[in-house]
Amino acid sequence: MKKLLSFLLALTVLATPALAAEPLTGDDITIHAPYAVLMEKSTGTVIYEKASHEHCPPASVTKVMTMLLVVEAVESGVISLDQIVTASETASSMGGSQIWLEPGEQMTVSEMLKCVAVVSANDCAVALAELISGTEEAFVQRMNQRAGELGMKDTNFTNCTGLADDDDHYTSAYDIAVMSRELIRHDMIKQYTTVWMDTIRGGQFSLSNTNRLIFGYEGATGLKTGFTSKAMYCLAATAEREGIEFIAVVLHGETSALRFDDARTLLNYGFANYALAPLRPGQALPPVPVKLGAADSVQPLFTGAEQILSKKGALGALDYDVTLSETVTAPVAKGQPLGSMTVRSGDQVLAEVQIVAADSVERLSFWRIYGRLLGALIGRKMD
Repeated sequence: MKKLLSFLLALTVLATPALAAEPLTGDDITIHAPYAVLMEKSTGTVIYEKASHEHCPPASVTKVMTMLLVVEAVESGVISLDQIVTASETASSMGGSQIWLEPGEQMTVSEMLKCVAVVSANDCAVALAELISGTEEAFVQRMNQRAGELGMKDTNFTNCTGLADDDDHYTSAYDIAVMSRELIRHDMIKQYTTVWMDTIRGGQFSLSNTNRLIFGYEGATGLKTGFTSKAMYCLAATAEREGIEFIAVVLHGETSALRFDDARTLLNYGFANYALAPLRPGQALPPVPVKLGAADSVQPLFTGAEQILSKKGALGALDYDVTLSETVTAPVAKGQPLGSMTVRSGDQVLAEVQIVAADSVERLSFWRIYGRLLGALIGRKMD
């Protein structure tokens, strides 16, 4: 038997979910670059796309994946931010954007990560790759493995910098948005990608961010620029305002100025037209009693996204209809379905959310059940 819990949350929300709409293709805004994407971070919804799955050389935007693997290695404890990195001959020999590491020169992971994020230092990118995987080649294998895990179907990396115009080194605007979204989920990266100007080597070497939006765009949080003669001007730009963050990717721009203009146009469109609405009621779900369990109850847990992306325009109220089991019999497995929730705005269903067990609950053994019954009988006699 199940019981129905109905929650009504009246607030100003946007009743047309972007998840149910086709992405824009260019009719509403003008983007000069031939390849572009606008994605919302929380839901991963694509709002705008233009040839978003075409294979393109990404230049130094490649380093989004390099930074992601470095951040994940830090957060998993494989390396630490204060760990010393010694520059190899290979790392020191890199061309392009660099801080001119000398062979044997030492810096912390934090300093090198900052140099990659701010000035796109190829030498530091290779040094970090070697620290994590031993060689750049081994690190690149991990880059491609991670790309596969993220569902990046139009990507193949052959190096960790994007410096060389290799025909086998490619990605797409959509895939860049995907890996950028994954990177900015790690808040620690923003202490580097939001740096406008800084110094290293005891103040002897200046750093100035290649991403012009960091200085001049409200809410800019990153992320990475790139340029080669084949890739032309590339950019993965991220910005956050009032709790919503967008990722704008622009590839093969004709000029540096145009890539930043395109990114501003995409980000402005997102902030002007979209907002997030909650996919959770304000009230906590009550515990579900467990029969014959080692624990008396189990806490139900919502699954899926916590918010839905909606287009601004219509005011309305969100209605949360929750159907939850009255009881459940042990054993209960973690993640076992316990109910569901339907989120509506008026007559429109915005989402169906599954509710599951937050933890496992073992079934009582025969002897533990016998002990409980015996204890209850003794207690009654004493009464």
